[in-house]
Amino acid sequence: MVPVQAQNSGKLKVTGKIVDGASNAPLGYASIRLFKTVDSSFVSGAITDETGGFIVDISAGTYYALSEFIGYKPNYTTNIKVSAANSPLDLGSIKVAASAKTLDEVTVQAEKSSMELSLDKKIFNVGKDLANAGGSAVDILTNVPSVAVDVEGNVSLRGSGNVRILIDGKPSGLVSIKGASGLAQLQGSMIERVEIITNPSARYEAEGMGGVINIVLKKERKEGINGSFDIITGHPTNFGGAANVNYRKKNLNFFINYTMSYRNTPGRNFVYQELYRNDSTFIMERDMKSNLKGMANSARGGIDYYFNAKNVLTGAYTWRTSKGKRFSTLNYRDYLSNLNNMTSYTRRTQDETETEPNSEYALTYKKTFNRKGQEFTADVRYLDNWEDSDQYYHENVYKPDGSPSGIPPLLQRAVNYETEKQLLFQADYVHPFGKDGKIEAGGRSSSRDMTNDYTVTQQTSDGGWTTLPGLTNDFLYEENINALYGMIGNKTGRFSYQGGVRAEWTGVTTTLRTTNEVNARKYANLFPSVHITYDFAKQNAFQLSYSRRVRRPQYNDLTPFATYSDNRNYWSGNPDLNPEFTNAFELGHIKYLNKGSLTSSIYYRHTNGKIISIRSVQDDGSSYTRPENLGTEDAYGAEFAGSFNPYPWWKLDGSANFFRAITDGTGVDEEFQSDTYSWFVRAMSRFTLWKNTDVQLRGNYEAPQQTPQGRRKALSTLDLAATRDILKGNGTLTLTVVDVFNSRKFRSITEGANFYARNSSQGRLRQINLTLNYRLHQAKKKPKESLEGEF
Repeated sequence: MVPVQAQNSGKLKVTGKIVDGASNAPLGYASIRLFKTVDSSFVSGAITDETGGFIVDISAGTYYALSEFIGYKPNYTTNIKVSAANSPLDLGSIKVAASAKTLDEVTVQAEKSSMELSLDKKIFNVGKDLANAGGSAVDILTNVPSVAVDVEGNVSLRGSGNVRILIDGKPSGLVSIKGASGLAQLQGSMIERVEIITNPSARYEAEGMGGVINIVLKKERKEGINGSFDIITGHPTNFGGAANVNYRKKNLNFFINYTMSYRNTPGRNFVYQELYRNDSTFIMERDMKSNLKGMANSARGGIDYYFNAKNVLTGAYTWRTSKGKRFSTLNYRDYLSNLNNMTSYTRRTQDETETEPNSEYALTYKKTFNRKGQEFTADVRYLDNWEDSDQYYHENVYKPDGSPSGIPPLLQRAVNYETEKQLLFQADYVHPFGKDGKIEAGGRSSSRDMTNDYTVTQQTSDGGWTTLPGLTNDFLYEENINALYGMIGNKTGRFSYQGGVRAEWTGVTTTLRTTNEVNARKYANLFPSVHITYDFAKQNAFQLSYSRRVRRPQYNDLTPFATYSDNRNYWSGNPDLNPEFTNAFELGHIKYLNKGSLTSSIYYRHTNGKIISIRSVQDDGSSYTRPENLGTEDAYGAEFAGSFNPYPWWKLDGSANFFRAITDGTGVDEEFQSDTYSWFVRAMSRFTLWKNTDVQLRGNYEAPQQTPQGRRKALSTLDLAATRDILKGNGTLTLTVVDVFNSRKFRSITEGANFYARNSSQGRLRQINLTLNYRLHQAKKKPKESLEGEF
């Protein structure tokens, strides 16, 4: 990848490389800014590429440089004299020392901009967001610009729910069988940054129509033993702890992250439905209250062994387990014609015990060569996940006055045992050529086997158990994906370009053992990508990009088993689902300011075979929701994000996304059409009130949106947080109130030829957390006055 540059009117150049001061490892996406020596005015700057290299265009003069990277101390290089005689001026390797402060502890004045732009990636440094303290990875994603998380933990990017989530750039056991919802057990204190790749290049998997979200976990780099620890308490019940410990000596580096949590998560849901049949209206109201109590533990440890400065081998193991107990109460009220004419009242309870252990083994080798930018990386990992769920359902039917109806009570049981095993091999090679050129190539092979043994039984009058027809089977999912890619990038004047193509061969076979239904699919596809950047004067850069993406139906999309906790509203997969393909175009811009940055982009996506959940209602009033392939979707949008420090004690951060989506239901039902305009906005304001106390307000708003079967209503939230340094600067105490007004409710209206339904869900109520962070063998934070002059 070619370094992203900011340019001015000068034609001279300053080059160099930013590296780790201890290991000489290159630091990709670090920043360097040049200031005039005479008046300290900002002139130009750049972001390093993945090899740590940078190029700054500048006019003749004398400057000093400020080099910065998350987790490292700022580095100043003085007496930089640029002239026509010495251009390009090579500053060599600029060594930056690991900071004693973790990301959460960087002060406002010394904080790096929360937004960075490379040729095909946006990076959001989220650690300073005070409201994240005590939360999970899902809480952090909820407040990353461009990202939304619904009540079920499903993640979407710019309105698209098909997003590929990676951990440290690879598939991970932290994203479990349940998908992104498995991130709810990952403490936010483990996360260093989130990378948003809205239009991925050919080096990434083609999976993910909306793009790629890469969650980068913390790993200290400082010599000796050091670390940080968190203790969390909250209401509703949220007790937890986290440790991030590192020991480094010469060519050996040991690291371990451990988190544990015990939570009681209350939720509620309400459904109102009208069914039209035989000139009559049948009304059903269902309200549900649930409590999920559970203990989760997660450990991630490993060893980096540096054979020398250019060869490193990393072995890592991740273990995560969660045990939960869910109890839900569902109350159904049935009416005829209107709400004054109740016909029956039904009470149903769910009592579920769930265990979900996950393991991941990883081995990574990286070799760098004498030539700058030349490197080889190989990775192999094995994921072993499983989930065991045992649920009991009790149901009683009453007359409208509450007396027994005479209908015998029901006792039902659903047992679900799921497994997932995945083996992944990947190799990547980067070869530079000429002055700024680069060729990249690589391959990837993955195989994944998943099983789901599902049984639903009902107790008979004599105390025995009988299997319910159509609800018992053994589902097998086998997936093999092999890929090769090649890319080339270079720079000509102010133009930087990168083009490539990825070839993927996919084989997916699903089998229902009981009924011996086998569905095998094999297909090969090419996925090209192009990224072009043009650098203007005065810290402006534009980029134009294109990529082709795919959404392959995954395990949960294909499994035919219906959820049974609510026996009137079923959700299941669709074994006949086909992939959807998207062509994505984007034009982006970034403006670096002396006190912040501003990014903007316009984008367009055209999708064939759009996958969307469709609800249907039967004559008995029961509803079925499952994914279907519609015709096409055309999505247009504009996105803006900015960060600004008007004063040393005040920081503003915000983003807004405006979009239009046109969906054509051809292929399922011509009535499934929608043309919606919508938008969402996020804003954060942080104040330093005293030397060691910060207060933060964070708000989100999602506007109403049309869907092919109805509409989704608006959603708004406000979070409040305050933090104070204690224990002589070694500790930080943070109080957060997430969703101050208890307004994070997902509300929707769905309509069909024979029904009207209204839904309101709140998967998490207002949460109050108190978190203590303690730093071991790390330098104390400087008083804020001593930092004000550093920029």
